[in-house]
Amino acid sequence: MRLPPGARPVKLSQEGPDTLFVRWSHGHESRYPVRALRLACRCAQCVDEWTGEPRLAPDSVPADVRPRSIEPVGLYGLQVDWSDGHNTGIFTFETLAELCECSECRAGART
Repeated sequence: MRLPPGARPVKLSQEGPDTLFVRWSHGHESRYPVRALRLACRCAQCVDEWTGEPRLAPDSVPADVRPRSIEPVGLYGLQVDWSDGHNTGIFTFETLAELCECSECRAGART
């Protein structure tokens, strides 16, 4: 999804054990598998800053990883404290939008 200028999450909630729900200020709704979101972390611990190569081994992330807390970072992102102890990554709103896999966003990605 491409974010309209100024778009931001207005509601965050856990939907069951495996899904994070985000309602955006422009009305779009996104649902993220939480483990996939954890694996998508782009912080320097998870992705090499020089090469862009992943540092995070997927098998090192427990299948039942969950957000313990989610805090806003300025007007541009969210910081997640994960149950596996990881808490240094910031998910910018743009990154979250890119990770949306709803049918509307998948259809837009194919065009």
